[in-house]
Amino acid sequence: MTFQNLRDFIKLLEERRQLVRITQPVSAELEITEITDRVIKGPPELNKALLFEHVTGSEIPLLINAFGSAQRMAWALGVQDLDELNQRLGKLLDMRLPSGLAETLGRGQDFFGVFKSIGLRPHKVRRAPVQAVIHTTDASLEQLPILKSWPQDGGRFITLPQVITRDPQTGTRNVGMYRLQVVDERRLLVHWQRHKGGAEHQRTAQRLSKEAIPAAIVLGGDPASIWCASAPLPPNIDEYLLAGYLRGAPISFVDCITQPLEVPAQAEIVIEGYVDPSEHLPEGPFGDHTGYYTPVELFPVFHVTAITHRKDPIYPATIVGIPPMEDVWMGKATERLFLPLLRIFLPEVVDFNLPAEGGFHNLALVSIKKRFPGHARKVIFGLWGLALMSLTKAVVIFDEWVDVQNLSQAAWQALGNVDWSRDVVIADGPVDHLDHASYQHSFGGKIGIDATAKLPQEGYTRGWPEAARMDPAVQSRIDTLWKRLGIEK
Repeated sequence: MTFQNLRDFIKLLEERRQLVRITQPVSAELEITEITDRVIKGPPELNKALLFEHVTGSEIPLLINAFGSAQRMAWALGVQDLDELNQRLGKLLDMRLPSGLAETLGRGQDFFGVFKSIGLRPHKVRRAPVQAVIHTTDASLEQLPILKSWPQDGGRFITLPQVITRDPQTGTRNVGMYRLQVVDERRLLVHWQRHKGGAEHQRTAQRLSKEAIPAAIVLGGDPASIWCASAPLPPNIDEYLLAGYLRGAPISFVDCITQPLEVPAQAEIVIEGYVDPSEHLPEGPFGDHTGYYTPVELFPVFHVTAITHRKDPIYPATIVGIPPMEDVWMGKATERLFLPLLRIFLPEVVDFNLPAEGGFHNLALVSIKKRFPGHARKVIFGLWGLALMSLTKAVVIFDEWVDVQNLSQAAWQALGNVDWSRDVVIADGPVDHLDHASYQHSFGGKIGIDATAKLPQEGYTRGWPEAARMDPAVQSRIDTLWKRLGIEK
């Protein structure tokens, strides 16, 4: 299932009755947010992608909530179920030697498929749908149906972009999903947080006394490319390579009109420009995925040099706020895909869950194959030293049989298996840029909790109790009787 562009995905959603076209005129200021929030938080049968065909003040339709369910997010990344993501990548990353010729050949075909999908060289085209219409001197952000999501937001924000920059020193591309606040028709503010790749490019540019960072804001394209901008990849790994792997075919690029960058040829809209690394303006407030407004803070200015788009573009957007929101499933896709990568560094990990209620970075529930005293603490500190998992405020470690995707079971185990005076680690360290509870910006307290069964070598001498479970023979006998009991009609 490979989508060439956003239209292919919209067509699939419509065929599978997962899209609602809204023909009634609706305002991009607050009204679209209220409608979308009711759809996301309402009964499951209401939760569908929404295509607003008549946004007040703009001729461009707006698509929102396209990734707002587990099923739609899976389809967007070319699978039927999100767990297929870790199964596919886990198979590819399997470090064991092949057991025979057939497995060796199969592994070789897998690697060949990956190289073919990511493209050993960038696939460039001269003409692209996204450059069917070109605005330079007349470029204006006012033509786009940019949302104001919440009443106290500081203005209108682009919320589902792929922001492309290159490292000023190495030339390595970074693609990030950073909100962008409209200042006027040719200026935006780029909210790249201090832990993100774009902010590192800004620091490098300042160190090298660069006056401008060429940048491009991509809207739309194939759904894997859109999602990959949000993926927490290690530095210097191109997000579009991951998109190529997921979609099974490399991304096609076209040169920008006014900037020395390449952008996806199948995008809907591209805003070209540059970021002045030394120019900052107050950005915010913004109703963020924490569910609270993030305060005003200085961020760099993006200057528009061109806007290109398809003949009939569609503007993709999302809203964040009090969970659950669409980003729940975007985050769940990240969690499922990155599980095999996590196991490379911490092979004892069975599964992990970053619940939406924790805003992804506030809580990690992790099950492990416990083998020795202090093993849970080893994993806690390992996670706190691993890329953006280092921002996690609370880590809870469980035995391997606990289903950490089942919040009820996880809560039962955590609350019953912890001696709060002995099984807790508290430390100071980096926290998310948006964390409002920390007393210092991006630095605060973190907690690790060992909710595993304790070993005698860990000082527990009472003898750990066994969970009360039914005899499997009785379960099997009742299975055979179940339909005859008349309980299920």
